[in-house]
Amino acid sequence: MVRSQEQMVVPTENAISLGDVDVTDVSHWTAIGILLVPYGGLLAAGLEAGETLLVSGATGNFGSAGVAVGLAMGASTVICPGRNEAVLADLESRFGDRIRTVRLTGDIDSDRAAMQAASPDPIDVVLDLLPQNAPPTAVRAAALTACQYGRVVLMGGVGMLGGDDFGLPYPWLMLNSVTVRGQWMYPRTAIPHMIRLIRSGVLDIDHDRVTTFALDDANEAVAHAAAHPGPFDRTVLLPNPPQ
Repeated sequence: MVRSQEQMVVPTENAISLGDVDVTDVSHWTAIGILLVPYGGLLAAGLEAGETLLVSGATGNFGSAGVAVGLAMGASTVICPGRNEAVLADLESRFGDRIRTVRLTGDIDSDRAAMQAASPDPIDVVLDLLPQNAPPTAVRAAALTACQYGRVVLMGGVGMLGGDDFGLPYPWLMLNSVTVRGQWMYPRTAIPHMIRLIRSGVLDIDHDRVTTFALDDANEAVAHAAAHPGPFDRTVLLPNPPQ
């Protein structure tokens, strides 16, 4: 007889209550693991309501989550640069007029100008979530859009495979009083705040495309996840149903 797993043991510091959650909504709450990462970066940046945010890597899983979280935190506008036109169009459809998408060309000067031109206001915060295989020039182009007293937070993987650094100019940093910092993941205190954002309805997780599999179908789940790696696609393993 196959029995569903109903109990598990975890360290106390890793167990945080979600509150009352309908069992049919549990699979959607798995998005919190993705959402918390850019949330940690935006907390590090001190993003305030009414500010303008640029998410470098907006067409990826963490980047698209950063767009959603930034809007939920009150960003007036989120600039979303990328090359995947299908994902950019999806972001426009999901979030409407508060985002501005920019099709990147790979040329630093033209991309920087296009991102700044897309923004109705100076860009206060740049959050970089680009993957390891992205060129460092893409990080540089996005970072250089920050306004005077702007903040740049680095959370991506650029440079982890070796190669050139993205190199920001000393005079630009100094004369514009720009803050650049790295942020790994998120503080533990971010988790209950994120839960409240979701429970309040300010951050909507119901629009994610969630596909569930029983624990016994883990191999099928892995294959499905590999075939559906896009933003807002969630593949979730659930306990086996009672037999």
